Amino acid sequence: MKSMKPLKKKYTFILQIAAFSAVLYSCDVTKPYANKQSVQDNLFGDSAKSATKSIAVLSWKEIFKDPLLQQLISEGIDHNLDLKTATANLKAAEANFVQSKQAFLPSLSGNASAGAYHPASSQASNSQVYQLYALSSWQVDIWGKLRSTKRSMYASYLAGDAYRQAVQTQLVANIAVSYYQLLAYDEQLAIVQQSLEVYSKDTETMKILKNSDVVTGAAVVQSAANYYAVKSTVPDIKNNIRQTENTLSLLLGRAPGAIKRDSLFNEQTYNELSTGLPVELLANRPDVKEAELQLRSYFEQINVAKASFYPSLTITGQAGLYATELKSVFNAGAFLANVVGGLTQPIFNNGLNKQKLKIAQANYEAAEYNYSKILLTAGQEVSNALYQYQMVDEKSSSRQEQIANLEKAVHFTKELLKYTSATNYTDVLTSEQSLLSARQSAVTDKLQQLQAVVNLYAALGGGWK
Repeated sequence: MKSMKPLKKKYTFILQIAAFSAVLYSCDVTKPYANKQSVQDNLFGDSAKSATKSIAVLSWKEIFKDPLLQQLISEGIDHNLDLKTATANLKAAEANFVQSKQAFLPSLSGNASAGAYHPASSQASNSQVYQLYALSSWQVDIWGKLRSTKRSMYASYLAGDAYRQAVQTQLVANIAVSYYQLLAYDEQLAIVQQSLEVYSKDTETMKILKNSDVVTGAAVVQSAANYYAVKSTVPDIKNNIRQTENTLSLLLGRAPGAIKRDSLFNEQTYNELSTGLPVELLANRPDVKEAELQLRSYFEQINVAKASFYPSLTITGQAGLYATELKSVFNAGAFLANVVGGLTQPIFNNGLNKQKLKIAQANYEAAEYNYSKILLTAGQEVSNALYQYQMVDEKSSSRQEQIANLEKAVHFTKELLKYTSATNYTDVLTSEQSLLSARQSAVTDKLQQLQAVVNLYAALGGGWK
C-alpha cells in the first residue's frame, strides 16, 4: 500500500483549485433580467382614470358591506377547492426553489464495506479488506448556471403565489356575482308572484264586467291567458334560484343546499370608484404579476441553456479508513484522502444543447406575447366595467320614471274599462305587460350596477388582500 501524501500538499491543491475557480467565476456568461415591457397610459381607453389609489388596494370587506355576503366570501377563502389546489401547487414550487439553492452545496455520501482481497501474486494468500470512507462532490458555478436556475425557480415560486392570489381574486368576484344574481332571481320571483295576484283579480273583474255586458268573453279568456303566461315563468325562475344556490355551494366547497341571503334592493352599491393609473396593475393585478414572473423565469432558462455550452468544473474528494485487519481500521496509518478537480467540456451531444437554447428562447418569446395580451385584457376589463357602471347609473332615473308612468297607465286603463267605452282590455293587457317588463328591467339594472362594481374591483386586481 502506498503511503499518504502530506496533508499540506492536499490543502495547497485545494487552494489552487479554488483560485482557478475564482478566475473562471468572473467570466459570467449569463445576463441580468430587465423587463422591457411597458404599460400604456391609455390602457383603459377613454375611461376616466384617477390619480388617487385604485380600489384594488382595499380589502373586499370594504367593498362588500353585506354581512351575509362577507360570511360567504370568508367561507369560500377557507374551503374553496381551487384555492386549496393552488396553495398545494405553491408548496411544490417552493420545494423546487429550495432544491435549486441546495445545488450550491457539495454532496456527501458514506460507505462501509468488507471483502476478500486477491493479490496479483498467485503465491500470496487471500486476505480481508475493510473500508470506511466518505465521498464528496461539488460543482463550481463558473458560468452562473446554478444561479440562473435558482433565479428561475424563485420566479416560478413567486408566479405560483401570484396565481394563488389570482384564484382568490376570481373566487371573491364569483361569489359576489353569484350572490347578487341569486338576489335578483329572488326579486324577479317576488315581482311575478305579486303580478299573479293582480292578474288573478283582473280575471275575476273581467268576469263581473262580462256579466254586466261591459266586456266580451274574449276579455275574460285574454285575462286568464295572461295570468297563466306569467305563471309559467315561475318554474324557470325557481330553477335558476336552485342552480345559482348550487353554484355558490360549489364555490364554498360544500354540498348543494340553501344559501342564507338578504334582498337585492337592500344592497349598498360601492360608488367611490377609482381606477388609479394603469401602471398600478403591475402591483395589484395577480395575473399580470404572474405573467411577468413567468417571463423572468423563462429568461433565466435562456441563461441556463447558454451556460450549458461551457465547461463545468467539479471537485470531488474522498477520505476514509483502509485496513486488512479489522483491529487496524482506526489506526492512524489506515487513513487515506484525496481531492480531484476536473473540467468537463461538451463536444458532441446530438445537438441537445442547441435545441435546449432554442426551446428556452421560444418559451421566452411566447411569454412576452402572453404578458402583453394579459395587460391588454386587463385594460379592456377595466374599461368595460367602468363604462357599464356609468351607463347603468345614467339610465336608473329614466327607469324609475318609466315605472311610475306605467303604473298610472295601468290604473287609468282599468278605470276607463270599467266606466267608459274609450278603451278595451287589450289596452289594459298591454300596459300591465309593459309594467311587468319594466319592473323586471329595474331588477336587471340594479344587478348590473352591483356586478359592474365587482367586475371593476376584480379587473383592477382587488380581492386577494
